[in-house]
Amino acid sequence: MNRRPTLLAALALTATAALTLSACGSDDSSKDKDNDKIAGADTGSKTSASPSASASTAADRPKIDLPSDLTYTFDWPETGDKDKDAVLTDSEQSIKAVDLGIVNQDPLDKAYLYYYEGEAAASTQEFIQAYVKAEARVTGAYRYYDAAANVSGKDSASLVYCEDQSKAYDMYLEGKKVNKTPATKNSYVLYITELHKNAKGVWAVEKIESQRGSDKCQP
Repeated sequence: MNRRPTLLAALALTATAALTLSACGSDDSSKDKDNDKIAGADTGSKTSASPSASASTAADRPKIDLPSDLTYTFDWPETGDKDKDAVLTDSEQSIKAVDLGIVNQDPLDKAYLYYYEGEAAASTQEFIQAYVKAEARVTGAYRYYDAAANVSGKDSASLVYCEDQSKAYDMYLEGKKVNKTPATKNSYVLYITELHKNAKGVWAVEKIESQRGSDKCQP
């Protein structure tokens, strides 16, 4: 997991190789049970595909409501291919679902477990648990760009994309103190994910790898 600021650098090292979650412009090479009322997020601009058949018809799809201090911009336009657009749309939800688990301070939050399976689910659980132990969550703005989706057959796909964490940070729950760090090369992370379409028709993440400071993702 590379989606995190400096706060959890040491705690999340075990999850770095397999999963990647969000947050920050730190120099780290590796991303609550907040009792405040949670408002809807999604306040960032969005140029990605509109809800696909996968996103709109899958049974029991969890609602993802995030605090208003978390925003997301997905600069990956529609491809025109139904399956690829479904991969992009479900991946947007999977990214937000991990942050919801952090906000809820729940390593077994049902939202991310809807979108992550196997190795990726196990790494995500460790990643969220690190935030719970630190009594912190993520805050700020995330941007996703340069996405390349590939679909193989009916139920196998991959997605490569970049994340801009330069305006994303860790926030301690006590006092809501934000740990702001300067943006560096390591604020930009490359993700490589493997997905499969499960019985619910959802493109679930099975494996995820990340490379912090990737030249491909530099602005």
